[in-house]
Amino acid sequence: MSTAFSEKIALVTGTSSGVGLSTAIQLAQSGFIVIATMRDTSKSGALQARAQEAGVHIEVRQLDVQQDASVTNCMQEVSKIHGRIDVLVNNAGAGYLGSLEQTSADDLRRTMETNFFGVWRVTQAVFPLMRAARSGRILTVTSIGGLIGQPFNDAYCAAKFAVEGFMESLAPVAKRLGVQLSIIEPGAINTSFVDSVQALRSESTQELPEEYGQMFESYLAMTQQVFASSGQTPDEVARIIIEAATTDTPHFRYTTSEMIHGLISRKYVDPTGDSIIALTGSRLS
Repeated sequence: MSTAFSEKIALVTGTSSGVGLSTAIQLAQSGFIVIATMRDTSKSGALQARAQEAGVHIEVRQLDVQQDASVTNCMQEVSKIHGRIDVLVNNAGAGYLGSLEQTSADDLRRTMETNFFGVWRVTQAVFPLMRAARSGRILTVTSIGGLIGQPFNDAYCAAKFAVEGFMESLAPVAKRLGVQLSIIEPGAINTSFVDSVQALRSESTQELPEEYGQMFESYLAMTQQVFASSGQTPDEVARIIIEAATTDTPHFRYTTSEMIHGLISRKYVDPTGDSIIALTGSRLS
Protein backbone atom coordinates (compact mmCIF):
# COMPACT_ATOMS: atom_id res chain seq x y z
CA MET A 1 0.00 0.00 0.00
CA SER A 2 1.33 3.41 -0.92
CA THR A 3 1.98 5.94 1.85
CA ALA A 4 1.58 8.92 -0.45
CA PHE A 5 -2.13 9.36 0.19
CA SER A 6 -1.96 11.11 3.57
CA GLU A 7 -4.33 14.09 3.85
CA LYS A 8 -5.91 13.55 0.47
CA ILE A 9 -9.61 14.18 -0.02
CA ALA A 10 -12.02 11.30 -0.55
CA LEU A 11 -15.74 11.70 -1.24
CA VAL A 12 -18.02 8.69 -0.78
CA THR A 13 -21.69 8.49 -1.72
CA GLY A 14 -24.30 6.44 0.11
CA THR A 15 -22.59 6.27 3.51
CA SER A 16 -25.49 5.94 5.95
CA SER A 17 -25.02 2.15 6.15
CA GLY A 18 -23.39 -0.90 4.62
CA VAL A 19 -20.42 -0.71 2.28
CA GLY A 20 -20.47 3.09 2.08
CA LEU A 21 -20.26 3.44 5.85
CA SER A 22 -17.42 0.92 6.13
CA THR A 23 -15.56 2.51 3.24
CA ALA A 24 -15.76 5.98 4.79
CA ILE A 25 -14.35 4.68 8.09
CA GLN A 26 -11.54 2.71 6.48
CA LEU A 27 -10.53 5.60 4.23
CA ALA A 28 -10.30 7.86 7.29
CA GLN A 29 -8.21 5.22 9.05
CA SER A 30 -5.93 5.18 5.99
CA GLY A 31 -5.22 8.89 6.32
CA PHE A 32 -7.80 10.47 4.01
CA ILE A 33 -9.94 13.48 4.81
CA VAL A 34 -13.31 11.85 4.20
CA ILE A 35 -16.45 13.58 2.97
CA ALA A 36 -19.26 11.11 3.62
CA THR A 37 -22.40 11.96 1.71
CA MET A 38 -25.95 10.72 2.01
CA ARG A 39 -29.40 11.75 0.87
CA ASP A 40 -30.71 12.18 4.43
CA THR A 41 -28.09 13.37 6.92
CA SER A 42 -30.43 12.63 9.84
CA LYS A 43 -29.42 9.00 9.21
CA SER A 44 -25.74 9.66 9.94
CA GLY A 45 -25.90 8.35 13.52
CA ALA A 46 -24.45 4.91 12.78
CA LEU A 47 -21.60 6.44 10.77
CA GLN A 48 -20.77 8.98 13.46
CA ALA A 49 -20.83 6.26 16.13
CA ARG A 50 -18.43 4.09 14.13
CA ALA A 51 -16.18 7.07 13.51
CA GLN A 52 -16.03 7.87 17.21
CA GLU A 53 -15.30 4.25 18.02
CA ALA A 54 -12.52 4.19 15.41
CA GLY A 55 -11.08 7.51 16.60
CA VAL A 56 -11.45 9.24 13.23
CA HIS A 57 -13.21 12.36 11.97
CA ILE A 58 -15.76 12.17 9.17
CA GLU A 59 -17.22 15.20 7.40
CA VAL A 60 -20.88 14.47 6.62
CA ARG A 61 -22.62 16.30 3.76
CA GLN A 62 -26.01 16.05 2.11
CA LEU A 63 -25.98 14.68 -1.42
CA ASP A 64 -28.88 13.16 -3.33
CA VAL A 65 -27.43 11.54 -6.44
CA GLN A 66 -30.85 11.74 -8.12
CA GLN A 67 -30.93 15.55 -8.03
CA ASP A 68 -28.78 17.77 -10.25
CA ALA A 69 -28.95 20.71 -7.85
CA SER A 70 -27.93 18.59 -4.87
CA VAL A 71 -24.90 17.21 -6.70
CA THR A 72 -23.87 20.66 -7.96
CA ASN A 73 -24.24 22.30 -4.54
CA CYS A 74 -22.25 19.60 -2.77
CA MET A 75 -19.39 19.72 -5.27
CA GLN A 76 -19.22 23.51 -5.16
CA GLU A 77 -19.03 23.47 -1.36
CA VAL A 78 -16.37 20.77 -1.31
CA SER A 79 -14.32 22.55 -3.98
CA LYS A 80 -14.56 25.84 -2.09
CA ILE A 81 -13.46 24.32 1.22
CA HIS A 82 -10.95 21.69 0.11
CA GLY A 83 -9.98 22.79 -3.38
CA ARG A 84 -9.92 19.28 -4.82
CA ILE A 85 -11.23 15.73 -4.66
CA ASP A 86 -8.57 13.05 -4.96
CA VAL A 87 -10.77 9.96 -4.67
CA LEU A 88 -14.44 9.53 -5.52
CA VAL A 89 -16.27 6.38 -4.43
CA ASN A 90 -19.57 5.97 -6.26
CA ASN A 91 -21.37 3.69 -3.83
CA ALA A 92 -24.97 4.95 -3.58
CA GLY A 93 -27.42 2.47 -5.06
CA ALA A 94 -30.81 0.85 -4.66
CA GLY A 95 -32.07 -2.57 -5.65
CA TYR A 96 -35.29 -3.55 -7.35
CA LEU A 97 -36.91 -6.96 -7.63
CA GLY A 98 -39.76 -7.76 -10.00
CA SER A 99 -40.72 -9.36 -13.28
CA LEU A 100 -40.72 -7.44 -16.54
CA GLU A 101 -44.52 -7.39 -16.63
CA GLN A 102 -44.97 -5.94 -13.16
CA THR A 103 -42.22 -3.31 -13.41
CA SER A 104 -43.85 0.06 -14.02
CA ALA A 105 -42.21 2.88 -15.93
CA ASP A 106 -41.84 4.76 -12.63
CA ASP A 107 -40.11 1.77 -11.02
CA LEU A 108 -37.72 1.54 -13.95
CA ARG A 109 -36.94 5.26 -13.93
CA ARG A 110 -36.34 5.24 -10.17
CA THR A 111 -33.96 2.29 -10.45
CA MET A 112 -32.03 3.86 -13.32
CA GLU A 113 -31.89 7.27 -11.61
CA THR A 114 -30.14 5.96 -8.51
CA ASN A 115 -27.95 3.26 -9.99
CA PHE A 116 -26.94 4.75 -13.34
CA PHE A 117 -27.82 8.43 -13.72
CA GLY A 118 -26.68 9.07 -10.14
CA VAL A 119 -23.25 7.64 -10.93
CA TRP A 120 -23.15 9.65 -14.15
CA ARG A 121 -24.09 12.93 -12.37
CA VAL A 122 -21.53 12.62 -9.60
CA THR A 123 -18.75 11.45 -11.89
CA GLN A 124 -19.46 14.25 -14.36
CA ALA A 125 -19.38 16.81 -11.53
CA VAL A 126 -16.09 15.56 -10.07
CA PHE A 127 -14.22 14.84 -13.28
CA PRO A 128 -13.29 18.44 -14.21
CA LEU A 129 -11.54 18.88 -10.84
CA MET A 130 -9.49 15.75 -11.40
CA ARG A 131 -8.78 16.59 -15.03
CA ALA A 132 -7.50 20.04 -14.03
CA ALA A 133 -5.25 18.45 -11.42
CA ARG A 134 -4.31 15.65 -13.83
CA SER A 135 -4.73 13.36 -10.88
CA GLY A 136 -7.48 11.41 -9.17
CA ARG A 137 -9.25 8.11 -8.79
CA ILE A 138 -12.87 7.21 -9.40
CA LEU A 139 -14.00 3.95 -7.84
CA THR A 140 -17.49 2.74 -8.68
CA VAL A 141 -19.28 -0.06 -6.87
CA THR A 142 -21.23 -2.08 -9.40
CA SER A 143 -22.33 -5.69 -8.85
CA ILE A 144 -22.11 -9.19 -10.21
CA GLY A 145 -25.48 -8.06 -11.61
CA GLY A 146 -23.57 -5.66 -13.86
CA LEU A 147 -21.90 -8.55 -15.66
CA ILE A 148 -24.31 -11.46 -15.30
CA GLY A 149 -28.04 -10.81 -15.52
CA GLN A 150 -30.07 -12.16 -12.60
CA PRO A 151 -33.68 -13.39 -12.89
CA PHE A 152 -36.27 -10.87 -11.71
CA ASN A 153 -33.57 -8.20 -11.51
CA ASP A 154 -34.21 -6.89 -15.02
CA ALA A 155 -34.29 -3.19 -14.12
CA TYR A 156 -31.47 -3.37 -11.56
CA CYS A 157 -29.15 -5.34 -13.86
CA ALA A 158 -29.94 -3.01 -16.76
CA ALA A 159 -28.73 -0.11 -14.63
CA LYS A 160 -25.60 -1.91 -13.45
CA PHE A 161 -24.73 -3.10 -16.96
CA ALA A 162 -25.02 0.54 -18.04
CA VAL A 163 -22.61 1.63 -15.31
CA GLU A 164 -20.10 -1.02 -16.37
CA GLY A 165 -20.29 0.20 -19.98
CA PHE A 166 -19.96 3.82 -18.92
CA MET A 167 -16.87 3.21 -16.82
CA GLU A 168 -15.20 0.86 -19.30
CA SER A 169 -15.68 3.45 -22.05
CA LEU A 170 -14.42 6.36 -19.97
CA ALA A 171 -11.41 4.59 -18.45
CA PRO A 172 -8.88 4.85 -21.32
CA VAL A 173 -9.68 8.52 -21.94
CA ALA A 174 -9.54 9.32 -18.23
CA LYS A 175 -6.18 7.56 -17.90
CA ARG A 176 -4.68 9.80 -20.58
CA LEU A 177 -5.85 12.76 -18.48
CA GLY A 178 -4.28 11.45 -15.28
CA VAL A 179 -7.44 9.95 -13.74
CA GLN A 180 -7.60 6.27 -12.80
CA LEU A 181 -10.92 4.43 -12.91
CA SER A 182 -11.76 1.18 -11.14
CA ILE A 183 -14.97 -0.77 -10.72
CA ILE A 184 -15.68 -2.92 -7.67
CA GLU A 185 -17.86 -5.98 -8.30
CA PRO A 186 -19.32 -7.60 -5.18
CA GLY A 187 -21.87 -10.36 -4.98
CA ALA A 188 -23.96 -11.10 -1.90
CA ILE A 189 -23.28 -8.66 0.95
CA ASN A 190 -24.82 -9.03 4.38
CA THR A 191 -26.41 -5.59 4.74
CA SER A 192 -29.94 -4.17 4.95
CA PHE A 193 -29.90 -3.92 1.14
CA VAL A 194 -32.02 -7.06 0.58
CA ASP A 195 -34.59 -6.04 3.19
CA SER A 196 -34.82 -2.62 1.54
CA VAL A 197 -35.36 -4.24 -1.86
CA GLN A 198 -38.17 -6.39 -0.48
CA ALA A 199 -39.82 -3.40 1.19
CA LEU A 200 -39.60 -1.34 -1.99
CA ARG A 201 -41.05 -4.19 -4.02
CA SER A 202 -44.07 -4.52 -1.73
CA GLU A 203 -44.74 -0.79 -1.96
CA SER A 204 -44.23 -0.10 -5.64
CA THR A 205 -44.76 -3.10 -7.86
CA GLN A 206 -47.91 -4.45 -9.38
CA GLU A 207 -49.16 -7.92 -8.49
CA LEU A 208 -46.99 -10.76 -9.76
CA PRO A 209 -48.80 -12.79 -12.46
CA GLU A 210 -49.40 -16.32 -11.20
CA GLU A 211 -47.33 -17.92 -13.98
CA TYR A 212 -44.22 -16.46 -12.34
CA GLY A 213 -45.07 -17.56 -8.79
CA GLN A 214 -43.07 -20.79 -8.46
CA MET A 215 -40.07 -19.39 -10.33
CA PHE A 216 -40.02 -16.29 -8.18
CA GLU A 217 -40.24 -18.21 -4.89
CA SER A 218 -37.49 -20.58 -6.04
CA TYR A 219 -35.27 -17.67 -6.97
CA LEU A 220 -35.86 -15.96 -3.63
CA ALA A 221 -35.07 -19.14 -1.69
CA MET A 222 -31.85 -19.69 -3.65
CA THR A 223 -30.82 -16.06 -3.19
CA GLN A 224 -31.40 -16.22 0.57
CA GLN A 225 -29.33 -19.40 0.72
CA VAL A 226 -26.46 -17.72 -1.13
CA PHE A 227 -26.53 -14.74 1.23
CA ALA A 228 -26.56 -17.04 4.26
CA SER A 229 -23.72 -19.27 3.05
CA SER A 230 -21.37 -16.90 1.24
CA GLY A 231 -22.46 -13.31 1.88
CA GLN A 232 -19.57 -10.95 2.59
CA THR A 233 -19.48 -8.29 5.27
CA PRO A 234 -19.39 -4.60 4.33
CA ASP A 235 -15.95 -4.36 5.92
CA GLU A 236 -14.62 -7.09 3.63
CA VAL A 237 -15.84 -5.29 0.52
CA ALA A 238 -14.56 -1.95 1.84
CA ARG A 239 -11.07 -3.40 2.18
CA ILE A 240 -11.04 -4.08 -1.57
CA ILE A 241 -12.10 -0.47 -2.19
CA ILE A 242 -9.29 0.79 0.03
CA GLU A 243 -6.81 -1.33 -1.92
CA ALA A 244 -8.02 0.21 -5.18
CA ALA A 245 -7.83 3.70 -3.66
CA THR A 246 -4.30 3.38 -2.32
CA THR A 247 -2.30 1.00 -4.48
CA ASP A 248 0.25 2.55 -6.82
CA THR A 249 -1.08 0.63 -9.83
CA PRO A 250 -4.83 0.07 -9.54
CA HIS A 251 -6.62 -2.47 -11.71
CA PHE A 252 -9.69 -1.48 -13.67
CA ARG A 253 -11.79 -4.38 -12.34
CA TYR A 254 -11.89 -5.78 -8.79
CA THR A 255 -14.03 -8.75 -7.82
CA THR A 256 -14.54 -9.04 -4.08
CA SER A 257 -14.52 -12.83 -3.64
CA GLU A 258 -13.25 -15.99 -5.30
CA MET A 259 -16.84 -17.06 -5.99
CA ILE A 260 -17.58 -13.89 -7.98
CA HIS A 261 -14.23 -14.18 -9.76
CA GLY A 262 -15.18 -17.71 -10.83
CA LEU A 263 -18.60 -16.67 -12.13
CA ILE A 264 -17.18 -13.82 -14.18
CA SER A 265 -14.38 -16.00 -15.56
CA ARG A 266 -17.01 -18.52 -16.64
CA LYS A 267 -18.78 -15.85 -18.66
CA TYR A 268 -15.59 -14.69 -20.34
CA VAL A 269 -14.69 -18.16 -21.63
CA ASP A 270 -18.16 -18.85 -23.11
CA PRO A 271 -18.81 -16.39 -25.94
CA THR A 272 -22.18 -18.05 -26.67
CA GLY A 273 -23.55 -17.13 -23.23
CA ASP A 274 -25.40 -20.46 -23.06
CA SER A 275 -23.73 -21.71 -19.88
CA ILE A 276 -24.60 -18.52 -17.99
CA ILE A 277 -28.27 -18.69 -19.01
CA ALA A 278 -28.31 -22.35 -17.89
CA LEU A 279 -26.71 -21.38 -14.58
CA THR A 280 -29.08 -18.52 -13.75
CA GLY A 281 -32.03 -20.53 -15.03
CA SER A 282 -31.25 -23.31 -12.56
CA ARG A 283 -32.22 -20.93 -9.76
CA LEU A 284 -35.84 -20.92 -10.92
CA SER A 285 -36.66 -24.49 -9.92
